[in-house]
Amino acid sequence: MTRLHVNVDHVATIRQARSTIYPDPVTAAALAESAGAHGITVHLREDRRHIQDRDVEILRSTVTTVLNLEMACTDEMVAIATRIRPDIATIVPERRQEQTTERGLVLDDTRGPVTRERISALGEVGIRVSLFINAEEDVIRAAADLGAQMVELHTGPYCHARGERKKRQMEAIESGAALARGLGLRVAAGHGLCTVDVGPICAVSGIEELNIGHSIVARAILVGMERAVREMLEAMHPQGLTWNPEVR
Repeated sequence: MTRLHVNVDHVATIRQARSTIYPDPVTAAALAESAGAHGITVHLREDRRHIQDRDVEILRSTVTTVLNLEMACTDEMVAIATRIRPDIATIVPERRQEQTTERGLVLDDTRGPVTRERISALGEVGIRVSLFINAEEDVIRAAADLGAQMVELHTGPYCHARGERKKRQMEAIESGAALARGLGLRVAAGHGLCTVDVGPICAVSGIEELNIGHSIVARAILVGMERAVREMLEAMHPQGLTWNPEVR
């Protein structure tokens, strides 16, 4: 069954809004794990707008499941990742002006930051490298050519679509997941998912894990982190969740 990785970035967003020491994303991560989350995701942005370096260092010592570090593909971030050694490094596009990640990586520009050398440097220390991309054939093939082990398919267009357009977006995710698996890539998905639309994504063959943050943290403000995580797991797998903690 599809595994859930909980992104705790927005716990840090609330903390940084007042430059306090609370709420603590490390505590939120522990609560998410105790509620059944299969992994923790954080995005260490170049401008450090929410998650801080110290958060990632502590999480590496405390996360008992899987730690997924979202990062821009820069020399600074590669150096941080190879030192801290998360289980997964998900390379994402990053713009200072954006509120959140707006689209998948562009991989067809030879001058771009996502290079075989940087991906290889992460892999050499045992980090699984994932690329956050749109479910487009040329981009998926480019990800495989660059030496990534995994892709995360951008579900934002699916979540925001309605009617016939939503159906087309789902078809794109299904075909993208099938192509990625055929190329030997592991497949994750995420962005914009909530309990209303997560079920069909979990039903897509080949998608191993989801990265979900905003909707869980927003719900947690009202009902608590553990209940919010359990509600998401129930929406993902209404027939009950069984999983092997040794699968990473």
